[in-house]
Amino acid sequence: MGVAHPAEIKRATQAARRLAESLGFNSKDCEEIVLAVTELATNLTKHTSGGTITLHATEGRPGIQVESEDYGPGIPNVEQALADGYSTAGSLGTGLGTVNRLMHELEFYALSPTGTRIVCQRWLRSRGTEPFAHWLEFGAATRAYRLQPENGDAFFTRQWEGSALAGVIDGLGHGPFAQRAAQCARRYLDQHFDQSLENLFRGVGRACSATRGVVMALARFDAAQRTVTTASVGNIETRLIGGANRNVAVRRGIVGLNAPNPVVAEHPWGPESILIMHSDGLPTQWEWEDFRHIATSAPGIIAQRLLTNLGKIDDDSTVLVARAANP
Repeated sequence: MGVAHPAEIKRATQAARRLAESLGFNSKDCEEIVLAVTELATNLTKHTSGGTITLHATEGRPGIQVESEDYGPGIPNVEQALADGYSTAGSLGTGLGTVNRLMHELEFYALSPTGTRIVCQRWLRSRGTEPFAHWLEFGAATRAYRLQPENGDAFFTRQWEGSALAGVIDGLGHGPFAQRAAQCARRYLDQHFDQSLENLFRGVGRACSATRGVVMALARFDAAQRTVTTASVGNIETRLIGGANRNVAVRRGIVGLNAPNPVVAEHPWGPESILIMHSDGLPTQWEWEDFRHIATSAPGIIAQRLLTNLGKIDDDSTVLVARAANP
């Protein structure tokens, strides 16, 4: 449908609501899809000479796809436009950043000779009402720089049927601005936890582009395949204990500030495996042998013991531990 004037925005949002409801999205999801379409349609009327909004159900995985195509002049710097606070029309500049947060996938394509095509999807998730066995146990311990009220570190865990995601995030620096960056990344993970690790890093980078940026490590667990897949950018330490103990390779950079693609690697995961992640509030040179006596303890106890013995008082410090749940 064509969108060139503010009055046509409502037509696009009404169509989005009808389609989302027909596909089975709940009321909250529908409102978020409508908000994303509102932002895309508003951009067509404010920043371009008009364009089209196209809505349809996705193929394969259930969901909705929204496409915005404008007639020019296009978006000169897509990543800059995704940063909250950036605007070329005197507005609040939250449009594309909102779309990035609310939709699960987002892609941009330059059109010739001018113009931009934006394609985004929102996936239909299960209601999550069916109980499932928690096959992993997580524990974490964290404290702020010199015990200040604002902690620039954050951690994330989410478990669902046969899968889980865990991660440690460190906002650049200390204090409220570091905390803002870390919490921005955490909120994105909470909304998009079941996406690929590569997409999560890209989405977090976009979400954090108006902040100081973060370093981050993530681990995706797969019960059926008995694997854990790790990905990282920056100096978050990840260790896998059990079998051949190993440190996971890292790639330097800052997520949110033109970071490189993360290092992604798959590793075997067994009943005796333990994963330990920590921020640079702990030194990298420590030996698991010094803590082997607590190997059978609950993950929270392991995390707290590592933080107590190794954590630096002059840095934000976070430890996250994962292991198989007791049968």
